Amino acid sequence: MKGNLHPITQFFRQIINIFVENGFDVFEGPEVDSEWNNFDVLNIPKDAPARDVQDTFWLLDGRVLRTHTSNCQVRYAEGKKPPIKVVIPGRVYRNEATDAKHEATFFQLEGLYIDENVKVTQLLETINKFLKSFYGNNIEFRFRPHHYAFVEPGIDVDVKLNGKWFEVLGSGMVHPKVLENMKIDPKKYSGFAFGLGIDRLAILKYNIEDIRHFHSGDLRFLKQF
Repeated sequence: MKGNLHPITQFFRQIINIFVENGFDVFEGPEVDSEWNNFDVLNIPKDAPARDVQDTFWLLDGRVLRTHTSNCQVRYAEGKKPPIKVVIPGRVYRNEATDAKHEATFFQLEGLYIDENVKVTQLLETINKFLKSFYGNNIEFRFRPHHYAFVEPGIDVDVKLNGKWFEVLGSGMVHPKVLENMKIDPKKYSGFAFGLGIDRLAILKYNIEDIRHFHSGDLRFLKQF
């Protein structure tokens, strides 16, 4: 009997291919990582709520189940000379209640681009190209300011589907402290980063009512893809 790829795998491949066609490399890193890689190198304060046990899964040895694929930013970039252009796909974990739009385990794709004279307009154009490739040229989207510790300025992106706005990704210009942690001179180089929620993008594109269907093992749902 012929099998099929899980829909999340299909979505991942589709999204990764869009970025590869635009010159991005692909890197995969560990799902269990140090507090340093998951928080400290990303300029996340010691007292940030994201570090609390109600938000993060902590192991007894002090390591964490990564809360974002941003944990691989410094791991990939350190020791490399820009230009750096990479996407980082993978599974991430958040200690939160599950419902139709949220899961404790989900999938994310991180994007990172560093070079001389990288501007915020290049970030906006990259997002513009991706959203139109994934949703079609008629997709409506908007940019909103948002605070993230590892970027400055930070930008959220919403798409409009069925008359409603939905947040689909966070992004921004890489914070100088993060560049320093990569051992990259922030006076010479700049860059942008973005994070996509793969599950969220998929449920919006295909009008899926409950994100938990992806992990249900229900063949009636999975066979549709």
